[in-house]
Amino acid sequence: MAHTAQELTIGQVAERTGMSVHALRLYEREGLLVGPVRRLSNGRRAYTESDVEWLLNCIKFRASGMPLATIRRFAELVRGGSGNEADRLAILRQHQEQVVQQITELTECLNLITRKVAAYEEHVARGGTQDLWAATVPPGTEAPAAG
Repeated sequence: MAHTAQELTIGQVAERTGMSVHALRLYEREGLLVGPVRRLSNGRRAYTESDVEWLLNCIKFRASGMPLATIRRFAELVRGGSGNEADRLAILRQHQEQVVQQITELTECLNLITRKVAAYEEHVARGGTQDLWAATVPPGTEAPAAG
């Protein structure tokens, strides 16, 4: 099957994006792509570099927690052409705020885990002969949940 430099098969797009063929078909069915996927005379899909670029963005959107419904709405706006950039910006800003909040929460989690690792490393280095929590909880205070 001859393809122009711009035409990619679904298998090639799957390989380039890391998405499964099934996921690519789902994205198409669900209206998550910004343009229609062209069909060749034999009925096979023919993707473009722009499709790949869009899909790579979608992968990042999903990895950052953006719901499919939001990606669909964003894709609808892109398909709508110019004049709705403020709406697109609002979607991106809202998601950016959510990602910043996730990063803040994950940083707090990482800090706790780092402290726990250091405490356990010290405990193990001392031979583990002392109760870990008894050594870190001041007398007269309620002990936190065992860790």
